[in-house]
Formats: sequence, C-alpha cells, structure tokens
Amino acid sequence: MTSSTIRVMIADDQVMVRQGFTVLLNAQPDIEVVGQAVDGLDAVEKAAELAPDVVLMDIRMPRLGGIDATERVIRSAPDTKVLVLTTFDLDEYVYDALRAGASGFLLKDASAEQLAEAVRVVAAGDGLLAPGVTRRLITEFTRMRSGPRSPLKERVGTLTERETEVLALIAQGLSNAEIAERLCVAEQTVKTHVGRILVKLGLRDRTQAAVYAFESGVVRPSGY
Repeated sequence: MTSSTIRVMIADDQVMVRQGFTVLLNAQPDIEVVGQAVDGLDAVEKAAELAPDVVLMDIRMPRLGGIDATERVIRSAPDTKVLVLTTFDLDEYVYDALRAGASGFLLKDASAEQLAEAVRVVAAGDGLLAPGVTRRLITEFTRMRSGPRSPLKERVGTLTERETEVLALIAQGLSNAEIAERLCVAEQTVKTHVGRILVKLGLRDRTQAAVYAFESGVVRPSGY
C-alpha cells in the first residue's frame, strides 16, 4: 500500500455485495478495502476504529439504517467520506442521506469502472454529483419538501453575486471546468469561488452545495 492508496470500508448486510465490491475494489492499484461492516452500528464502530477515507454505505440495514449511520460516521470520523449504495435510482432515503452528510450515491448495479471512479471522486472531496440521475433525485425530492427555510436564505445572503451564480451552476451538475467556460473565467477562479461558498455556508462538498442550492431557493427544481 502506498501513501496515495484510498482506504475503503464496505457497509452492507448482504455478504455477496460486500465480497463482490471487495474483489472489484482491491483489483484497483490505488484502492484497498480495509474493512467490512454487516450493519449500521457495525459501520459506525469500525469507521471510528479504522478511519477509512471512504465508506460505501448501504441505505437499508438492520439495527441501524444507513442514514443514521452516515450521520454518526461523519460525526465520529469527520475526515471520512460516505458514498451511499442503493438499489433504486430514486430512493427517497438517498436524499436524506445526502442531507445527513453523504458525499454522493451509487447504484449497486454500477460497473467496476463506475464503482472505482466513484470512490476516487468522493475521496478527492468533490462529491459525486455528475451523473444525471443524481440531479434528478435532488430535483424530485426537493420538490417534495416544504418551501425554503428562512435560515437558509439568510446564509445565502452572505454570498457575493458571482458566488451565488457559481452555486446555481454547481446545482446543475457542472464541473469546475464547465463553470469556468460558462462564466468565461479561469478554472482556478472557479475553484476559489467554490471553496469560499463551502466555507460561508458550512458545507462539506459540492453535493451538499447542490442540495443547499435547491433547499434555499437559489435554484428551482422546475428550472431544468
């Protein structure tokens, strides 16, 4: 194992899923599975013990579900990123997991390449927002929620006009390079804006920023 190896823990109550993902990920030169958890409570305990870079977290598990487990893992191991696993691309619990602090989600039928790339993206702190299905999920379940809350609007008020513009583009799933092209600025400038947005709003990554953009009313689900 090298210093650049991404350490992963898999939390799923299905043995075949854990074993299958372990084989797929261990076949990658830059990824190592350092532990497996059989349910939510086990995931919380082992994450605190192993401090993995990324936890692949199933949503529906006995004793403690993936949503509560995600929140506890992030609280006890703040440097650990959580990538939620789900069987359905419009699972309402996925949205709740994103709000609990997960950095993204992945369908269980993803290919080996998609799985490995998702782990890399989340480990890098970018948040897994690019797939269109993620944007559909955020859009759908934000529409189901009640109207914007005033505290969110107040915090959005701390952003500059350009930062608000960047936040809206993040919510549309654009990468830094795409945002830079859209705004005719350097990519490094966009990175600076994104960093300031996360700090001002107290968010972990781009995925949470996208969810926040919808909840605060910066972007309306019907917009795309």
